[in-house]
Amino acid sequence: MVLFRDIPSVFGASKHEQEIGEAPSSVSLVTADEIRKYGYRTLADILANIRGFTVTNDRNYAYLGARGFNRPGDYNSRFLVLVDGHRINDNIYDSALIGTEGVIDVDLIDRIEIIRGPSSSLYGNNAFFGVISIITRRGGRDLKGVELAAAAANNATGKGRASYGNRLENGLEILLSASAYRSGGYGGLYYPEFDTPATGNGIARNADADRSDSVFGKFQFENFTLHTAFSTRTKNIPTGSFGTVFGDPGTRTTDERSYVDLQYGADLTDVSDIMTRVYYDGYGYRGDYIYSTPIYRVNLDTARGNALGAEILYSRKLMTGHKLTLGAEYMDNLRQEQGNRDVTGIFLDDRRNSTNWGAYVQDEFAFSDKLLMNAGLRHDHSQTAGGSTNPRLALIYRPSEAATWKFLYGTAFRAPNVYELYYNDGGNTQKPSNGLKPETVKTAEIVLEQPLARGWFATASVYRYRINDLIDQVIDPADNLLVFRNLDSVMATGLELELDGKTGQGYEGRASITYQENATSSGGMLTNSPRLQAKLNLIAPLASEKLHAGLEMRYLSRRKTVQGNMADAALVANLTLFSQGLRKDVKLSASIYNLFDRKYYDPGGTEHIQDQIEQDGRAFRLKAEFNY
Repeated sequence: MVLFRDIPSVFGASKHEQEIGEAPSSVSLVTADEIRKYGYRTLADILANIRGFTVTNDRNYAYLGARGFNRPGDYNSRFLVLVDGHRINDNIYDSALIGTEGVIDVDLIDRIEIIRGPSSSLYGNNAFFGVISIITRRGGRDLKGVELAAAAANNATGKGRASYGNRLENGLEILLSASAYRSGGYGGLYYPEFDTPATGNGIARNADADRSDSVFGKFQFENFTLHTAFSTRTKNIPTGSFGTVFGDPGTRTTDERSYVDLQYGADLTDVSDIMTRVYYDGYGYRGDYIYSTPIYRVNLDTARGNALGAEILYSRKLMTGHKLTLGAEYMDNLRQEQGNRDVTGIFLDDRRNSTNWGAYVQDEFAFSDKLLMNAGLRHDHSQTAGGSTNPRLALIYRPSEAATWKFLYGTAFRAPNVYELYYNDGGNTQKPSNGLKPETVKTAEIVLEQPLARGWFATASVYRYRINDLIDQVIDPADNLLVFRNLDSVMATGLELELDGKTGQGYEGRASITYQENATSSGGMLTNSPRLQAKLNLIAPLASEKLHAGLEMRYLSRRKTVQGNMADAALVANLTLFSQGLRKDVKLSASIYNLFDRKYYDPGGTEHIQDQIEQDGRAFRLKAEFNY
């Protein structure tokens, strides 16, 4: 995270540039410089080290949680992820892919705005716990030529990237990039739940491979910007989930994501501006699941989604300290298809389409130099879930230049997606859910942002939220099949404390502690919910500006598992050495992940026999980047 004087503004909190102190939420920023110096490989790596956030992994996907909420098996549908303002969540699962399955190579990121709290008043569906807004680099400003990168790591892992950026004489600014990643994965993963001779004594051999490819383009000319992206990733699954044959390397998932987004933005007058965008989205999924009963077979699970969308936003300064924003969005889900079949029959052939729209208004008014109000309201309507109206109110008080108090209240919703509503696989593992309602959340929060002496900054936040009609996946005892239901309400209260800063000697970092308590209406504790988190990030100069060390440490307290047990507390440290300037136009880094080789586990989901899934041990990576 960086200080406000380093990056004085954010965009995503209010859909326009503003000082962080005026943003109606608690915001964290991560820069391209930090991504390099900490050796981040994926968006999941980045978010795992942010105050209040957790990331878990079931050796297929990475799952994001915040403020004590991270349901095993959730596909990140309670967070909205944007790339240059474009919605990344797909229209089948509403999933936001953040691991190696992510759409954007992290080397292309200029900065990330992490906006906490309910944001449906601006963004509608899925902006439930927050918005992750990724801003990519600019070709003419940040690359100015060819950039090549190569990385090698243990477990037969390698990655390559080629990027080109420039600003042509006619004013056209170009960024083009392609990346490829390959990993053999861990050669032998041991799961005691499968420790029998018939299942290889619990060892999944060569069943953890991971491979992905991505292409990204960004073209800017005058007031127009065109973005296009394509990514594909295939991951072998070593855990025997969903009752598949344990350790069979044929069990794997493939995800594809693509989009084309054309945006126009201009100042209409000195006091008003407009932004419009049109886009086309594509998503594809294929799961190959190996079963041995009643016969050895490949069960093919598929999904395909396509959508056309448009957005318009108009803002105007009505008077000094008064800014009004109006906006509307429309999405036509042209294709929402799910299928499941094998040699024994066709179990699912569900073909649908739907439309969603939303309209919103936001008003910012400065009562004085010390008191600012930000109020917003949005109404959304979808064919599958009906209507939802969500407000947000923020009072921002600055009693002096040295402190900012934020009093925040907002609501958000998450509509059931077509996967939760209609998916079934013929009674093998899962059946459709009928009558699901949207889940809703109400959050109240008080934030204090306080500059300290010598370049340090403190943030304290107290929050309380309540979720109603929580959509959760359970096993129906009547037939032992997975099904989604509106179950508990959830109440949570938490405290977040953070200290971050940068010294004149080149040291920078942050330290945070998060404590939260939660309970469901049935009196239980949420699964996969750490009560306590502590995180430390430190960048230290070792040789002026030419060599830096980036150290990360994060601690998670015990977490309840789906089967009612407790996963032990985990302490993980990562270390990266990063050099630039030792040779002209060359950047080098060496990273050790899980530095102390701690054995730790994440809770499994309802689809796993394993109560807990072991995470990666110590890993190494060497990376080189060349600019021409």
